[in-house]
Amino acid sequence: MEGVLQQLIDTTLGTVRDVLPIAGIIFGFQLFVIRRPMPNLKRVLIGFFYVLLGLSLFLIGLEEALFPLGKLMAQQLTDPAFLLGTAPPPGFAALSWEKYLWVYLFAAAIGFSTTIAEPSLIAVALKANQVSGGGISAVGLRIAVAIGVAIGITLGVFRIVTGTPLHWYIIAGYVVVIAQTPYAPKLIIALAYDSGGVTTSTVTVPLVTALGLGLASTIPGRSALLDGFGLIAFASLFPIMSVMAYAQLSEWSYKRKQAAAERDKK
Repeated sequence: MEGVLQQLIDTTLGTVRDVLPIAGIIFGFQLFVIRRPMPNLKRVLIGFFYVLLGLSLFLIGLEEALFPLGKLMAQQLTDPAFLLGTAPPPGFAALSWEKYLWVYLFAAAIGFSTTIAEPSLIAVALKANQVSGGGISAVGLRIAVAIGVAIGITLGVFRIVTGTPLHWYIIAGYVVVIAQTPYAPKLIIALAYDSGGVTTSTVTVPLVTALGLGLASTIPGRSALLDGFGLIAFASLFPIMSVMAYAQLSEWSYKRKQAAAERDKK
């Protein structure tokens, strides 16, 4: 109990140090540049207290739950005994990439589920729905982003398993994005580019990072530093493609319905 209390105190103090510069800039501009008293000061101070408490508990949760859980799942899924269904033979070195089917399925599932639950994505999807007057479906946007993250993380896990260079995938991905952009509806392009960034937030990053580090530390010949990181880049890149593809398919379907309706009138 004392250890948990000490961890909470240390984490809270660290969070206070991190948040103080933000608070200093906000209050400094309000008092010395705008030169007006802070409206609803009591409410603002209570809000800052909730921010400090919430961030502290969240950071402790990361260290005690999400990071160990992601690493444990990676270790179990890459265990040769699990993948082979029996104990590895003497002199066993490594498995071929196609033996990691369960790892790929887990990566896709964890990428999809964490993105659907991502608070920042929910906020962006709701705002996009409001601004577009309902033209952009909040649920459809979230599913499109989640599919992109699932594909991206699965491909990132494949990269870790095979040990191929990260920049090959990123360069090829952005070539696809550049080629896709001129043909996507103009109204969705900015939102698609932002959708990649909102996936790298509180829920997705801890589990995905832990998964990458766990895989790199358990697959023979991989470096936790060189191979373990980089999954977040995949989680940011592929939602751009999936959201623009979702908009292109929606536009194509709408035009097809319009053409069918015009034919029926004739």
